Amino acid sequence: MQSTRVKLVPHVLRLALPLGLILLAAVLFFGTHSLEAFNKSPFPLPPTPRFNAHTTLPTEATARLREARVPVELTLRRGETVPQLLEKLGLHGQEARAAANTLAERVDLRALKAGNQCSAFFNPDSTLASFEMVVGSTGRVAMAKSGGRWTASFQPFQRTAELRVLRGQLGGPLEASIRDAGGPGELAYRMADILQWDLDFARDLRHGDRFDVLYEDLLLDGEHHDVGRIVGLVYDNQGRRHEAYRWDESGTYYDGEGRPLRKMFLRSPLRYSRITSLFSQHRFHPVLKAYRPHYGVDYGAPVGTPVEVTANGEVLFAGWDRGGGNVVKVRHAGGYVTAYLHLSRFAAGIRPGARVRQGEVIAYTGATGLASGPHLDYRVKHDDEWIDPLTLKSVRDEPIPTYKLAAFRSWRNGLLAGFATGVAPDLPGFGRAARHAVATLATPADTSLRPGAVAR
Repeated sequence: MQSTRVKLVPHVLRLALPLGLILLAAVLFFGTHSLEAFNKSPFPLPPTPRFNAHTTLPTEATARLREARVPVELTLRRGETVPQLLEKLGLHGQEARAAANTLAERVDLRALKAGNQCSAFFNPDSTLASFEMVVGSTGRVAMAKSGGRWTASFQPFQRTAELRVLRGQLGGPLEASIRDAGGPGELAYRMADILQWDLDFARDLRHGDRFDVLYEDLLLDGEHHDVGRIVGLVYDNQGRRHEAYRWDESGTYYDGEGRPLRKMFLRSPLRYSRITSLFSQHRFHPVLKAYRPHYGVDYGAPVGTPVEVTANGEVLFAGWDRGGGNVVKVRHAGGYVTAYLHLSRFAAGIRPGARVRQGEVIAYTGATGLASGPHLDYRVKHDDEWIDPLTLKSVRDEPIPTYKLAAFRSWRNGLLAGFATGVAPDLPGFGRAARHAVATLATPADTSLRPGAVAR
C-alpha cells in the first residue's frame, strides 16, 4: 500500500506543473487585455495621486487659508480651572498665568461653572491665537494676543422676549409633545405649575388631549434661552376644558369665568409620579400580608423626590412613626390635617410649630417604616375622619370683582383670538409678538404620557 502511494507522487507533480503554467498564462492574458482597453479608451482615468502632506499650496491661497479661523470647541469640565484649560491649549507657566489674569479682569473666574462652552483659535504654527468663552447667561468674553501681550473684552448678551403661540396634541410625554409642536420642553413644567389645582399630571393626561399656550420666549442674542411668563393656556382633557389667564399684576391665573385657579389644596404633593395604591377600606398590605384599611394614596417615586405640602398650615409632627417611618403631619384651616409617610428625610426647618406655605418642600420620599419600596403615602383627615385625598373638594380664592369682569373678558377674548389664528397678539407689558407663529398639531408615537405613566 505504501509503495503504491510513492509511485503516485511523480504523476501528481507532472500534472500540477502544466496546470500552474496554464493558470499563469490566463492571468497574463486578461491583464494585458485590460491594459490595452485602458490605453485605447478616449477618456482614460488618471492614476490616483498619492497624498503628500508637505505639498506646497498655491501662493494666492496661502494668505486666505491663514486668515481662516477654524475653532476648537471645548467645555469646562467639573473641577477644572481656567489655567488648567489654557494649559491644554498649549500655554504654560508664566504665559498661562498672564492669560488667566487677563480673563479675570473681565469675568470672575471663580463663578465659572462646569459646562461653560469655549472656542480656541490657533495660528498656522499651532500656537494659540485667541480664546472665547460663554459666561453663563450674561455674555461672552474674548481674549487675543497682540503685541506680545493678551487683551480681553466682554460682550453682554442682548436679552429680548417674544410672545409666541403654541398649539399641540398629546401623543406621548408632555415635554416631547411640546417639542414636536415646535416649543421648548421646559414649557411642560410651567403648564403643570399653573394647572396643578385642577389637573393631576400624574394621572389625568390622556392621548389626544389638545393644548394652546401663549407664552414669552426669552432670547439671548436671538437664540432661545428660557421660558418666561405664560399669558394664557387652554388644555382640553377628554372633553374637560381647563383655561388659565394671567390678568393682573399679581401674577394670579384665572379660569374663563374670572375665578382664580389657586385653591386651598394641591391635587398632589408630588410634581411628577404615578399612583400605585388608592384609598381603600379593605386592602391587602404588602408587608403585613393581611387585609386592612388604607387611608391614603400611594405615589411611587424614587428616593429623594421632593414632597410639597398641599396647603398652607402649621407642622404638627415631624418624626418617627413605627408603621409610617419618617412622618410629617400638617394642620390646616377648616379642620384639615395632611400626613406624609415613609419619608427618607425632612427638609430644613421642618419641626413642630413651623409655618409652611402651599407648594413648599417639607420632606423627601423614601421607604422607611412598613414600606415594600420607595413611595409616598399621602393622607388627609377632616374633623378626625380620614377622607380620600383624590375626592377632596378645594375652596377657591376670591374671584375677580364684578365691576372688573368686562375688562377681564375682553382680555380673555383677545387671547382666544390669538389661539384661533396662531398669531400672538400685541400685549402691553409683555414681550413683542413673534413675527411667525408656532402652530402645529403633533401626534408622536410614544405611548407614555410622561416618565412612569401608563397611557389610557
